[in-house]
Amino acid sequence: MKRAAQLQPLSREHHQGLVISRHAKECANDVEEIAKHWTALTDYINKNMTNHFKVEDDLMLAKLEPYRHSHPQVAEVIDQIVEQHNKLYQLIELQSLSAAQVQELGSVLYDHIRFEERELFLLAQQILSEQELQAIYDASSKNVKREEESL
Repeated sequence: MKRAAQLQPLSREHHQGLVISRHAKECANDVEEIAKHWTALTDYINKNMTNHFKVEDDLMLAKLEPYRHSHPQVAEVIDQIVEQHNKLYQLIELQSLSAAQVQELGSVLYDHIRFEERELFLLAQQILSEQELQAIYDASSKNVKREEESL
C-alpha cells in the first residue's frame, strides 16, 4: 500500500534514522567508533525526533486510541510503540558506553522505525480520517515537507 501523502514527512524523517542505526549496529569495540555512533544516535533522537515523537504520541496514537477496543491490532500497535519509545529514552540515558550498548540502541531504533513504517503508518492511513491525517501533516516538521505537497 502506498504511503498516505500526509504521513510522508514522518517517513522522510525515518530515512536518516535508518542509515544511522544501521551503521551503529555494526559498531566496532573502539572508543572513537563508540563515541561517533553514540553521538549520531543520540543527536538524531534528541534533536531531530523530538517533534516527530510528539506528533506520533499526541496526534497519531491519540487519534488511534478510540479504536483500541474495536480493532485489536490498534491496541497491539499502540502498546508496542509506547514500549519502544520508552526503551529508546532509557537507552539514551546510559552513562557508561560500550560497543554492545551502541549496537543495542542502533538495533532498537532500527526496529522501531521499521515497525512504524510497516505497522503504525499503515494502520493510521487505513483508520484515520483525511482531517486527522491532515492534522498530523500540519504538525510535522517543516524541514521534511516538500513545496509540491500543498495538501
